[in-house]
Amino acid sequence: MLRTISAITLVTQDMATATRFYESLGFTARDGASDAFTSYPVGPTWLNLIAATKPAMGPLPLWGRTIIHVDDVDAMYERVLKAGYAAEAPPADAPWGERYFHVKDPDGHELSFAKPL
Repeated sequence: MLRTISAITLVTQDMATATRFYESLGFTARDGASDAFTSYPVGPTWLNLIAATKPAMGPLPLWGRTIIHVDDVDAMYERVLKAGYAAEAPPADAPWGERYFHVKDPDGHELSFAKPL
């Protein structure tokens, strides 16, 4: 029986840039960040970053989306803007019952910050 996802691990081409991005949005690394692997607790699960072992030829292809529930979508949107990043669009109420917005990390991984309505 499937129960939960324990962690999602994203590949990064530049750990320092990636950790700056995530930490500016409020993520706190467990036991600090390293050059090879960094773990961020998100509720009972983990968002991990792992350094690429080979240089990429351009940006990584879009692989999908990680959805992270937050207490206040609009406050997270403002935090993203204040940190100097651009969201795809302002927060919106979706017909599936969530308020959400999307932003890409420096490696092109899409994050959706959402809250059930």
